[in-house]
Amino acid sequence: MRIAALISGGVDSAVAVHRLVEQGHDLTLFYIRIGLDNGEGDCSAEEDIEMCQAIARRYNLPLEIVSLHEEYWENVMEYALRTVRQGLTPNPDIMCNRMIKFGFFEQRWGHEFDLTATGHYASTVIGDDGLKYLATAADPVKDQTDFLARITYDQLRHLTFPLGDLPKSEVRRIAMEARLPNAYRKDSQGICFLGKINYNDFLRRHLGERPGPIIEIETGKKIGQHKGFWFHTIGQRKGLGLSGGPWYVVRKNVRDNALYVSRGYDTEKQYGNAITLTEPHFITRNPWEGLPCDRVEITFKNRHSPEFIPATLTRLTDSEGIAEGYLVETREPVQGIAPGQFGVIYDKDARICYGSGIITIDPTKHTHKSAHHE
Repeated sequence: MRIAALISGGVDSAVAVHRLVEQGHDLTLFYIRIGLDNGEGDCSAEEDIEMCQAIARRYNLPLEIVSLHEEYWENVMEYALRTVRQGLTPNPDIMCNRMIKFGFFEQRWGHEFDLTATGHYASTVIGDDGLKYLATAADPVKDQTDFLARITYDQLRHLTFPLGDLPKSEVRRIAMEARLPNAYRKDSQGICFLGKINYNDFLRRHLGERPGPIIEIETGKKIGQHKGFWFHTIGQRKGLGLSGGPWYVVRKNVRDNALYVSRGYDTEKQYGNAITLTEPHFITRNPWEGLPCDRVEITFKNRHSPEFIPATLTRLTDSEGIAEGYLVETREPVQGIAPGQFGVIYDKDARICYGSGIITIDPTKHTHKSAHHE
């Protein structure tokens, strides 16, 4: 099988290549190059490319370095900047996967191959209906299905994830046993292609600073000053510069450029049970369509973590019965519900990732309707 393998210079994509080679597939390696937002090259990218070239030589495979620089900055980072300007919390990684890795790359290069492979910790399964579904990885800590929850079915059909059945420790062991040049290389922690760029520095360069008050929400008292609401997200604890904490960001007022905080490890203000999702997106299909039930059991994530939160999903409609999204109600209170983030929907066994919606505020103005209608 002819496979386009996206590699980054990291150990995960290198082991994905190793496994595919062992399985006898015909591989072409691709490195997607993204420069800095000022149009200059990225030093860390040069290191990544050298590592990719070493992997290509090791397995005697062709390596193509392709550029999606303009597409990345015009789509993913414009989305991120637009979202934070509105006082919301974006997830550039989710949009990067949909728009860049499996969007523009597929349109220009990937479609020429039978499949596209990546080092994501995810897997796929074929359902009873014969359709392909995105499934979680064997390693719950490394599972990355939440970052893939906005891809389309056409994209999913063309994807394979060679690491889906492996824990991270086994990936490292394979890399060391195979003596891969990046076997001991640290995992990257950056946002998608931003790499080593500091996210706050990026925001400062594009949005500047705009000092405003930090207000204790219970008393209305000003207790500090921030440099711009866009540097902060709901649920944030560190980086506020306040003494006598812990303090959590619980609300932002964009119009007044004010940040509201609450103190204490278990302050009720940083928790919630009801989460509204708009712009729902089901990757393969809505699995509850046509079922005779008003509410379905699911598991849910509102941030990248190993925990899948048990919840129920209910269809929301406006006063005229027109669909407006979904209501997620969790059994346990959820910390740091940030509007603008993606809420990711899984089946009740946390096995299948069905899709996602964008977290918004105030479910109270809606009426409930069955979740199985689409």
